[in-house]
Amino acid sequence: MASRKQRPRESSPGGSQRQLRVGELVRHALAEMLTRGDVHDPVIERHMITIPEVRVSSDLRLATIYVMPLGGRDAETVVAAFERHKKFLRAEIAHRINLKFAPEIRFKIDDSFDNVAKIDALLNSDKVKQDLQPRKEPAEK
Repeated sequence: MASRKQRPRESSPGGSQRQLRVGELVRHALAEMLTRGDVHDPVIERHMITIPEVRVSSDLRLATIYVMPLGGRDAETVVAAFERHKKFLRAEIAHRINLKFAPEIRFKIDDSFDNVAKIDALLNSDKVKQDLQPRKEPAEK
């Protein structure tokens, strides 16, 4: 009996081309709703919010939306405000993008800016600078 070959798992870190495309569609739809002021919440209206990334599961049923208010102020409050309007946002996203199923959405704080700052601080530390300096060769006898 011949065995069926299994497809290899996705090797790209962002997922398949379809996952990336759907993530961008969701990101653009949500950004447009925020720009137009379609979400009526005092917390969301008071902040400038960026949506740097949306990650979609391989079956396109779950979309994780990363949000960050400008300056990182009140990030937990902003995420809580989005969670309160999750049902409305999911319905609007489903209406704006053409998919068989509207993905469940969840919101997380984008911490990539913090990671960049940590890496930058490490690269500028004295210990790393010392390792990057050219070494002096010992004098020959």
